Amino acid sequence: MLRRTLLTLAAAALASPAAWAQAYPSKPIRLVVPFPAGGATDLLARALAQRLGQSLGQTVVVDNKSGGGGSLGSAEVAKAAPDGYTLLIATSSTHAIGPHLNPKLPYKTTGPNSDFTPIAHVADATNVLLVPLDLPVKNVKELIAYAKARPGQLNYASSGNGTIVHLTSEAFKAQAGLFITHIPYRGTALAIPDLVSNKVQLLFDSIVSGMPHVKDGKLRALAVTGRTRSALAPELPTVSESGLPGFVSTTWFGIYGPRGLPADITARLNAEFNKAMQSADVRERLARLGADVAAANTPAQFAALVQADSDRWAALIRDRKITLD
Repeated sequence: MLRRTLLTLAAAALASPAAWAQAYPSKPIRLVVPFPAGGATDLLARALAQRLGQSLGQTVVVDNKSGGGGSLGSAEVAKAAPDGYTLLIATSSTHAIGPHLNPKLPYKTTGPNSDFTPIAHVADATNVLLVPLDLPVKNVKELIAYAKARPGQLNYASSGNGTIVHLTSEAFKAQAGLFITHIPYRGTALAIPDLVSNKVQLLFDSIVSGMPHVKDGKLRALAVTGRTRSALAPELPTVSESGLPGFVSTTWFGIYGPRGLPADITARLNAEFNKAMQSADVRERLARLGADVAAANTPAQFAALVQADSDRWAALIRDRKITLD
């Protein structure tokens, strides 16, 4: 009788959520990257996967599922079983911007009906404001004055309609009250020659890809778009402190699971990702990407950040009539 009782209690314990949480993870975890290999999101995911795998004692496999501006990989995770073995590394583009440019996406990213479980905000990346050497401005305040004196005469480059570069530029225009023409390119790298030759006069580029042109003496950097100065270019002021108070535009990176992820597994993953972001090797690899480690945060704090970012970009997209066409 005692043996049967003990066996019954053991079976009940194994069937309980707490027991499952203790057993998690019992097999490899898949971290879906909704963009091609080699980009910033992919490199960040690989740094995190290596550290997380060591901490959890299970392999974390990075799986690139690119296409549709990040929607294909995101949709796959939204449909996955909520067991903690399929996760997504998302960005501002996939979860705060994309839904407002493409309302036909097969999932919701924010609010009570979201198809995702927020886990952790892991990093932020900033851009740098670049201008040609021929443009007679040395800071943001001078640029705004120069552009206001020449309405419709200046052009700004972007990496395409609806991208974070495009929206950052439009936010800058709106806040500064400027009339500057948008010239979209298929990536900022293709815009650099025209910026150097002064065919376009402004570009908000990634600090990693933009600053080498500054160091080579081909372009001038005026400011960075983050809340604080960047460790990669500490001599550069922020846009906010150099002429447009309150202006901030960053790309956030965060981890999601499918909707319905159990609270205990969500909490475990949140703690593990927060810990991973504090490791020296991850911080070093992020610095090379021009990204800043996010402060330790809860799933609720991450959800609030995304909601605020989503609301901000939704208003800009609506007010500026931005489309993907």
